[in-house]
Amino acid sequence: MNRFYLDVHALQTVPPSNLNRDDTGSPKSSVYGGVPRARVSSQAWKKATRDYFKTKKLLDPSELGVRTKKVVEILADRIHEQDGAIPEPEALELAAAVITATGLKIEVPKRKGSGKKSTAEDAGDEETREAAAQAKYLVFLSARQLDGLARFAVEGAADIAEFLKDKDNKARVKQIADTRHSVDIALFGRMVADSTDFNVDAAVQVAHAISVHRVDNESDYYTAVDDHNKDTEPGAGMIGTVDFNSATLYRYAALGIHQLAANLGEGLQEDESRATPVRRAAEAFVHGFIESLPTGKINTFGHHTLPDAVVVKLRTTRPISFVAAFEEPVRGDLGGHMSEACARLAEYIPDVERAYGDEGSTLTWVLRVGPNTRKLADIGTESSNLGALVASVGQAVAERLEKPE
Repeated sequence: MNRFYLDVHALQTVPPSNLNRDDTGSPKSSVYGGVPRARVSSQAWKKATRDYFKTKKLLDPSELGVRTKKVVEILADRIHEQDGAIPEPEALELAAAVITATGLKIEVPKRKGSGKKSTAEDAGDEETREAAAQAKYLVFLSARQLDGLARFAVEGAADIAEFLKDKDNKARVKQIADTRHSVDIALFGRMVADSTDFNVDAAVQVAHAISVHRVDNESDYYTAVDDHNKDTEPGAGMIGTVDFNSATLYRYAALGIHQLAANLGEGLQEDESRATPVRRAAEAFVHGFIESLPTGKINTFGHHTLPDAVVVKLRTTRPISFVAAFEEPVRGDLGGHMSEACARLAEYIPDVERAYGDEGSTLTWVLRVGPNTRKLADIGTESSNLGALVASVGQAVAERLEKPE
């Protein structure tokens, strides 16, 4: 398959907030162009995007996965769903044996308040789940992989140890865990350090979002009054500080459609073409990445905003970030940053594509809000709303996938 990419660029203004904290509780930051910038890590926005798939119901639950250490418990539940005659303790034993057979490492966690590892026997039936083995690391498995492993466990339930001695069964259990990936695994990848053949190369690369201008963190001093204080008890019941900043962020992500197609394989459903699940996944990612928002300290700051400007490009050369348009920080002398940021992009994008010969092979869509973004209107085909943008991008992806090589 020919290589081609979706680049998603967004400019988004966030009011006083603390979207993504460092180890001291301050908003993350970085130095770019010689000045401090606000920063939101790629991991924070990836997690927000994955969560948005579920909360917005952009994808069916069967197309999503779960990332957890409690994979034995989850698989045991599915085993019990497959065969209700299998009691919970036995389902947990089956699940542990099957997970181990895939090559993943599991262990019984230490009980809270104890330096010793607990077992199901000394914990009692009511604490069986607390004593269930867990993976030593977060494991990402799709709904279909979990269902397949559950069916496998039920098939060998009579004597799972003997069942797993068979070479064909050993190979089959590993194949089940490493095929029919969910959309989120196909997009964001899967890494298992001690079982590298279990890894999935991510189709998406997400940049750390940074402010287009200089940002210095501020600190809010707050007090809380005890509702039951008497008049003779003045003063606060609690005092503290919380750090925050506000910024106009440049956000960027690159999606390799060819890698996404390879990760998804022949389709998530038996009766659909290969292009269909890839289109659905690409549309979900574009929608989710644009609208999602990290929720750090959101109850404190209520920083609910959406991007003012979005530029999506479908290109055949290589991903290109336009962050260099803001290497010299936007000054905001007129009281804001969005207008100048859009003007910078509108000038920089054609210059880059002219210099590197990508204009003719690239499709471009623009979604914008308000007069400050007007200079981006001629950069590409303007979409009236997010739904229209997502549909147009999805159609173009499907057409490229179906085009003979």
